[in-house]
Amino acid sequence: MTARLLTTLSSLWRGLRHATGDDAYERYLDHWRTDDTHDEEEPLDRKTFHARRLDEDWNQPRRCC
Repeated sequence: MTARLLTTLSSLWRGLRHATGDDAYERYLDHWRTDDTHDEEEPLDRKTFHARRLDEDWNQPRRCC
């Protein structure tokens, strides 16, 4: 029973992190390792990755009018 509960909680935690984008850096690293078309020698560090994401998200304002 305890192992099943821990498995369920772990699965819910991973789902929540994915839904909120909290696991974006880990997904970036996974993609970087499997993709051979990247330009960088090394993957971005966490701080640079998040700075670039913020810049991309807020570089152009999105508005309807």
